[in-house]
Amino acid sequence: MMMIGRNCGRLAVAGQRLFTTAALRGVSSRAAQLNSQLLAGLVRSTMTVSWARAPANRLRNESTLALVDRANHPHRPDEKVAEEAGLAGAGGEEKGIVSYWGISPVKVTKEDGTEWKWNSFRPWETYKADPSIDLKKHHAPLTFLDKLAYWTVKAIRYPTDIFFQRRYGCRAMMLETVAAVPGMVGGMLLHCKSLHRFGHSGGWIKALLEEAENERMHLMSFMEVSKPRWYERALVFAVQGVFFNAYFLGYMISPKFAHCVVGYLEEEAIHSYTEFLKEIDNGNIENVPAPAIAIDYWRLPPGSTLRDVVMVVRADEAHHRDVNHFASDIHYQGRVLKVAPAPIGYH
Repeated sequence: MMMIGRNCGRLAVAGQRLFTTAALRGVSSRAAQLNSQLLAGLVRSTMTVSWARAPANRLRNESTLALVDRANHPHRPDEKVAEEAGLAGAGGEEKGIVSYWGISPVKVTKEDGTEWKWNSFRPWETYKADPSIDLKKHHAPLTFLDKLAYWTVKAIRYPTDIFFQRRYGCRAMMLETVAAVPGMVGGMLLHCKSLHRFGHSGGWIKALLEEAENERMHLMSFMEVSKPRWYERALVFAVQGVFFNAYFLGYMISPKFAHCVVGYLEEEAIHSYTEFLKEIDNGNIENVPAPAIAIDYWRLPPGSTLRDVVMVVRADEAHHRDVNHFASDIHYQGRVLKVAPAPIGYH
């Protein structure tokens, strides 16, 4: 009898402990019955736990609520659980992801009532570009750092001209993968500086991250019209890795130099997009319809073309040129960026 009590005690620890060993002492006539019930409970508990813990190599397709509901009601069919959790509609069509954490997708619509299909940006993050900006501004390299930045950009452009030549669609793709790096690196470093110095950034963190996001949207737009080859993707990966680390180190050493490099890089971007427009006007590049993502992001009118997209992208690059040369001038005067309000939304 003591042996039975000890064995049941061990089983109770392994499964769901519904009663203690002490409750079994003195029970002789029902020992076998209790033992069988305990084993059944252990098997049922093990089955529930093994179902809830999905294998590591399986995608998590159910929400937390669906898993909990299935564990509580293991005998109900999958369709019933999904229907009560809000995962399926008529005909088993997926409605949305229901989460135990209270997060649910928000349905966003356009001004005309149609559904907004972009998750990477929302209607209130779109804008109309200003193509009337002066494209001919140039920051004359006077100091040693200015000249170093200027010739660094010229050295970067030389192999690009050889590799891409007049394939401006792929050139734009490469350019944007590099141009989206400085804003993220600068914003990240200013963010860390603001944290360890317990001070504000004057809005420059947001301005630089806004620049990085804008450049990334340029890439997303050109990816729709330019299909890079595998070796071009490999080149992007290599160039981005080198440029990220080089720019990170350069910004740590001299923010003035780093912003000046970006300013000259944007001047070269303006030149490249101007040549892109000439190729479109000459008929060497087909003026295809503008991608849907570009029409929504820049609020372009229906029926816009690739030429319209290049126009607004070039205007964005001109605005980034001004912002980075402005930041470089602030450092040139021996000040920090936060003393001047950041030009948030300047593009």
